Amino acid sequence: MTPLFKIYCLTPDEALRIETQPNNPHDHEFEELIIGIEGVLEHFIDFKTETYTAPFVSFITKGKIHRVRPGLNNGRCDMWVIRFASEFIPETTFRLYSFYHDYATISTQKGNCFNRMAALCDMMYNEMLASVPDYPVIQHLLSALFAMIESERKKIEGENSNDALKTNNITFKKFLALLEENYRRAEGVEFYASKLFMTARNLNLICQNILHKSISEIIETRKLIEAKNLLIHTDKPISEIGYELGYNEKAYFTSVFKKRSGLTPSQFREEMQKII
Repeated sequence: MTPLFKIYCLTPDEALRIETQPNNPHDHEFEELIIGIEGVLEHFIDFKTETYTAPFVSFITKGKIHRVRPGLNNGRCDMWVIRFASEFIPETTFRLYSFYHDYATISTQKGNCFNRMAALCDMMYNEMLASVPDYPVIQHLLSALFAMIESERKKIEGENSNDALKTNNITFKKFLALLEENYRRAEGVEFYASKLFMTARNLNLICQNILHKSISEIIETRKLIEAKNLLIHTDKPISEIGYELGYNEKAYFTSVFKKRSGLTPSQFREEMQKII
């Protein structure tokens, strides 16, 4: 099962070890954030390869095909790698999808802002070393880290865009904003397309190009992220959680949840209670 949250530091020895291992393009079942303090990163994503020299920030969304190869720069490699389940910060995760799908890795500047990012990583790492980590504290620190990164990303976004890509990005962000307001309701594809004054086909093409998922898959993913969040952080009955998210029958909710997660809602809750 995917850990709720994990953070570790990538050292020169680890980077050299990775170089000797098979490293084919792949996807994974968690969100991944890399904060590069020292070193270089060769990143294959969206069918192209680019190399970045630290400092940089890289965010790879769950399910996206990619490959990263960390390397040394003047004998140094110092990178924080953070992996977390989508439901760890559910309100933030889908905003990240819209922000980072076209700029998976951004080069940043050294200075106070980047130093604060590194300090937040250090704080999260130390909290995870505690015998009983305080996950709400880590959630707040991670959200603060993304807020700082977003400030840096906005500076980059204005410098790199073409009109067609920018229009699709705006439409996609509007769709995700609508989804955030309505995912608890039993609304389908046509509802979101009509709200955006476009055909379901055109909206589906934009979603496929950006997340490689259909509108229906994105809606269901958002519902299940929230379902996992409620299973972890509340004692609500499973039937009530399903009903809140537009599943009128507990059996259908359980079937959908198990198909996407590999566990029933009750099994997932039990596993998470062992971790937290």
